[in-house]
Amino acid sequence: MSLTRRAFTRHTLLAATVGLSLTSEALAAGSGIHTVKRGDTLSGIAQRYGTTVSALKRDNNLRSDLIQIDQQLIIPAQAASNYDPLHTVRAETARIQVKRSNWKAIIAHHSAIKKGNAESYGRTHRKRGMQNGLAYHFVIGNGIDSGDGQIEVGPRWTGQLQGGHVKNHQLNLVAIGICLVGNFEIERPTRKQLQSFTLLVDWLQGSVLRRKVRFAGHREIKGEQTVCPGKNFPLKTLHRRFG
Repeated sequence: MSLTRRAFTRHTLLAATVGLSLTSEALAAGSGIHTVKRGDTLSGIAQRYGTTVSALKRDNNLRSDLIQIDQQLIIPAQAASNYDPLHTVRAETARIQVKRSNWKAIIAHHSAIKKGNAESYGRTHRKRGMQNGLAYHFVIGNGIDSGDGQIEVGPRWTGQLQGGHVKNHQLNLVAIGICLVGNFEIERPTRKQLQSFTLLVDWLQGSVLRRKVRFAGHREIKGEQTVCPGKNFPLKTLHRRFG
């Protein structure tokens, strides 16, 4: 049976209110929160987190499969604890032909702002005249506009395109850019962000490129006048791991 516009609005507002009231309880219980993005479906979200549509509907008091962009969904605790942040990255990479010999470096960045995600940064970069949009190949969320530790795959990776994340054009041609959301001059990356970053670089070097490549923070690149990725980003520790 179809809903009237008034009934649909009432249902949406009720779901949003219930979701807000449950969020703190879910976090306290160890559950995760997923913010719905364009193209998301309940079945796709369930598959990503290793849970079921019925569990998602139960924990979020949903009466139908209808979800809205920017809606926050509670992920059942067990599914959240088992979530593999590389799931989407592996799936997206499996669909493309990676130019292994092309990539010779991985460069770490911070966004220098507290909010944002791959989509919003992509819009900003396009407005700045970047034809290919998002300057980075990957963006790792901090839990505000995308999941905490969520790895978003940018079109430069799926298209195997050069980056736009450093001034040096020659380096952009061969360097993979990974941006963590946040200003790490004044705060620290979250534990999940660092975990996802480490997993991503390990996976890129070990399974995708199949070799060690140069690793650097943005500020370590000659000629780059920047503090990126910030004084609170653990570059020394990561250099011990990645070289």
